[in-house]
Amino acid sequence: MSKQIKNIPELSLSVQYGTTHALLTRSRLRRWVMAALAAAHTDGLVVFNRAQLGLRIVGQAEGRKMNAAFRHKDYATNVLTFEYGVDPDGTAMGDIILCLPVLVREAREQGKTMLNHAAHLTIHGTLHALGYDHIKAKQAEHMEALETKVLAKMKIDNPYA
Repeated sequence: MSKQIKNIPELSLSVQYGTTHALLTRSRLRRWVMAALAAAHTDGLVVFNRAQLGLRIVGQAEGRKMNAAFRHKDYATNVLTFEYGVDPDGTAMGDIILCLPVLVREAREQGKTMLNHAAHLTIHGTLHALGYDHIKAKQAEHMEALETKVLAKMKIDNPYA
């Protein structure tokens, strides 16, 4: 567990690689997750003091299989998140799956750098793992504003613009 610094919740992060990319290092992924945690903690929509998250980078076949099994969609999606809620001791738990080939393809199609798109999807997935959603318009506005704020601090343009 990391030490709690400047009102940032403790984070236990397990990073797994079903496939790899030299730029998606554990330290970079952790930094993006921590930025999302800090923003969510300050935002106060979800009350938690620790986070226990898993983050797995997968290939096309695994991404498609997981999306089919859990969402009944027969294609690989960019990010798939499992939110398990906040337990009685204040630990938010969840798993985030990033499909690398989809992420790379989308970045190219959208004219973004792979790293900027990966940062956005990691932050997006982390917020989902904390209970944020975008099903209703107000929820979407709130979540997107929070993502945009976190990304701006990293000097990454608004992905929704």
